[in-house]
Amino acid sequence: MAKQKRKAPGAPEKKRKTLKKAAAESPGACEGTQGSEEAPEGGVSCSDPEPTPELTPEEKRVLERKLKKERRKEERKQLREAGTALAQPPRAQHSSAQLALDYLCSWARKQEDWRFQKTRQTWLLMHMYDSDQVPEEHFPALLAYLEGLKGQARELTVQKAEALMRELDQAGTADLGPLLWAKTRRVRQVLQLLS
Repeated sequence: MAKQKRKAPGAPEKKRKTLKKAAAESPGACEGTQGSEEAPEGGVSCSDPEPTPELTPEEKRVLERKLKKERRKEERKQLREAGTALAQPPRAQHSSAQLALDYLCSWARKQEDWRFQKTRQTWLLMHMYDSDQVPEEHFPALLAYLEGLKGQARELTVQKAEALMRELDQAGTADLGPLLWAKTRRVRQVLQLLS
């Protein structure tokens, strides 16, 4: 019969050393043995009398990351086996109108975390005449915001307001409904401010 080769005793030495390091670094690494003196699969027992060499801070960080990753993986596996899906809280979906109004309010309060956002400004400029989109209580803040408008955005806003005013003048004042009247008033205020 053919003889079976045995693995060299030095081959699993590297694996043993890394397991010893892991056991030395994490206090809960040997909790799975529950005090028994038997060696786990890797051949290292928790009561190994061999001293472990000191690890550098970098090696400690790497080992901690590996252990943390393994714990998370094990937790996910247990959750899957239990049949519970990983429940993630639903993210609150904000409408573009709400985001733009929040942007305007944070600008008006001069908050330190306020940052210019082109998309929010564009939305405000497109919908500023609509009292459903930009309520009356936000319009004075919007006018103050428009006062600081510069460059191409200012020029285009003035051109659009003038064109809109011409359309409203041609339509006549006889058939002005409450919504159209509010729009006309807003257009006039914007023109007075920017012209």
